Amino acid sequence: QVQLVESGGGLVHTGDSLRLSCAASGHTITDYPLAWFRQAPQKEREFVATINWDSSRINYVDSVKGRFTISRDNAKEMMYLQMNSLKPEDTAVYFCAAEATWRSEPETSQWPYDYWGQGTQVTVSS
Repeated sequence: QVQLVESGGGLVHTGDSLRLSCAASGHTITDYPLAWFRQAPQKEREFVATINWDSSRINYVDSVKGRFTISRDNAKEMMYLQMNSLKPEDTAVYFCAAEATWRSEPETSQWPYDYWGQGTQVTVSS
């Protein structure tokens, strides 16, 4: 069983940066595809970024391309999301997720992901 814990959220202003972290425990996630999702109030949870096991396959939702960077450190069982040039529309609860199935190209749908963190709130004021 994998436990995921996010951290690093907060209240920032437009244009600021934040770095989210996701710490895994309980079982190694070295081979797992990982992802960040977010959910804004009254909206569906949406994919933000995915990364495969060796960081060779990375995908972003169009709205964050050029501003967000996903990364992972398998030795530390960690995943990160560097968020720059934040906008009010980035306000959401951000979740990290892991899929317990090796695949070369991570899924951008939430349904294949087996493990989820509790979420961390990111609020961007204008």
